[in-house]
Amino acid sequence: MNAHALLTRLRGQIPLLVTAVLLVSMFSVGSVQYEGFFSGQVVLNLLIDNAFLLVVAVGMTFVILTGGIDLSVGAVVALSTMVSAWLVEKHGWSPFLVIPLVLLMGTVGGWVMGWIIHVFEIQPFIVTLAGMFLARGLCYTISVESISITDPTYTSLAQTRIPLGDLFVSPSALIALLVVAAGFVVLHYTKLGRNVYALGGSEQSALLMGLPVQRTKTTVYAISGFCSALGGVLLTFYMLSGYGLHAVGLELDAIAAVVIGGTLLTGGSGYLLGTLLGVLVLGLIQTVISFQGTLSSWWTRIVIGALLFVFIVLQRLITARRR
Repeated sequence: MNAHALLTRLRGQIPLLVTAVLLVSMFSVGSVQYEGFFSGQVVLNLLIDNAFLLVVAVGMTFVILTGGIDLSVGAVVALSTMVSAWLVEKHGWSPFLVIPLVLLMGTVGGWVMGWIIHVFEIQPFIVTLAGMFLARGLCYTISVESISITDPTYTSLAQTRIPLGDLFVSPSALIALLVVAAGFVVLHYTKLGRNVYALGGSEQSALLMGLPVQRTKTTVYAISGFCSALGGVLLTFYMLSGYGLHAVGLELDAIAAVVIGGTLLTGGSGYLLGTLLGVLVLGLIQTVISFQGTLSSWWTRIVIGALLFVFIVLQRLITARRR
């Protein structure tokens, strides 16, 4: 690797390094300011409380790396919770049938959106916006009220704590980390991953190289649909209810986590590790505000908005220098 290529690669990792420094700095400041903040359990709680967001953000990373966007993820999460609660509580279905059904539903829905985007050459924003409205609407055809879950399997999983010495972690957090690991392997060590980066770099160039653009695009949106449905399953464990208003705005949180993690909105550059750091940053903002005690929870949105603005400007500066 020559000096120019090395410099270009290092420049592409600047947002990831900035995110890592930001996370360490926020944790350090919180540890100095608030008693009990500096502990391993606080870090694990970030994973426990944001496991569903992390899984959804992994799927969003795949989509954004291709230069696309998926606005339906929050609505699919809500629909997954609603379908799970409705089938388990109202119809007595086994969770071991409901969970695979929900995952299949999300995967097929994502694949269909990807197929429509490619075949009819419609902007992903429009197609996934329609998917968002469809999924939210389906929630309210099931019930306009929240459906509580009392099934023993769900409650047992919700209350399970896996000990790590003096600390503990939830099954949902471990599932989220496994999804991150699987996504990392797919993106960096498989042909699909190489096609995803190539498609994000330039769809026209990918076509000229003979890459399977349609298959890659539909697969990526299917992955996002699967991750959204799985995020809904994890949120069901977390909330023990299904509700049409669950995960409102989650799609924006997922996009923010991916962008703050260093993935370019234009596609072609980014890392799943950055997405993990981005989710932890969002969770840490909420934790700091919670420890502070006097600030409104809306400050979380204000800080996230400011960070998002900074990272988008940073991305613009990096891409401008590449040209």
